[in-house]
Amino acid sequence: MSTPYVQLIFTLEPVQPTTEILTAELAQIGFESFVDTEAGMEAYIPKNDWNETAFSQIPFLKNPDFSIQYTVNSIEPKNWNEVWESDFKPIIIEEKCAVRADFHDPISVDYELIITPKMSFGTGHHQTTYMMLQHILDLDLDEATVLDMGCGTGVLAILALKKGALKADAIDIEPWCYENTIENAGLNDCKNLTAFEGDSSLLKDQKYDLIIANINKNVLLKDIPVYASCLSKSGILLLSGFYSSDIEDIKNVCNLANLDYSTHFEKEDWVAVKFIKQ
Repeated sequence: MSTPYVQLIFTLEPVQPTTEILTAELAQIGFESFVDTEAGMEAYIPKNDWNETAFSQIPFLKNPDFSIQYTVNSIEPKNWNEVWESDFKPIIIEEKCAVRADFHDPISVDYELIITPKMSFGTGHHQTTYMMLQHILDLDLDEATVLDMGCGTGVLAILALKKGALKADAIDIEPWCYENTIENAGLNDCKNLTAFEGDSSLLKDQKYDLIIANINKNVLLKDIPVYASCLSKSGILLLSGFYSSDIEDIKNVCNLANLDYSTHFEKEDWVAVKFIKQ
């Protein structure tokens, strides 16, 4: 059923990490769709859920370290499936892996991932997701146990399973990510993917061969010791969601947790880093 929406168009400086932080804040008050732009982002919320007072009280909007400008528009009811179909383009990683929606034609590659494009992050288009897919393509995951933290669409866990992982857990604090991961697991016939709504507090007494965490830097710095405690010996930790200038801070925390730096990819100042547990 078509629903009237409110659209907010943001001009942000710097674009990152402002977009990432603002997306998380807006999701908390009911915004359900986000589109990255060159200047910032667009955010959409059903008109019945729009609360201008709740929006104006978001503390991050007044942070003096960031420039956040926006306009508010009312969007008439439309077929949002058609909107997403026109905006969401398939991507191919290293000629081995393709990420597409169910309305796209099949793509002949080793690993084809079908993702319902209900949000911009987690379709492979963002630099961090793209690089994490690259890392997973390079790994031998036969019979591996996998954790995808901050799973978004679940795309990383899905690729791990298609590469031979035995099972994968996917965790996200946002309910719409949790629900979207379940939907995408079904689209990809990933019966061994289990999604959870929550955070690292769910990881007590768990063990994995591979942990993937594409989250913002502050969350990673806090949770790296938890991830390390859940890794099997010689297990692999893939981290992204931060810039090349942040690598040393990440390395320092990983070293204290007995995680050795292995290698990293870099794309437009974003990085995805591989660590191995001693």
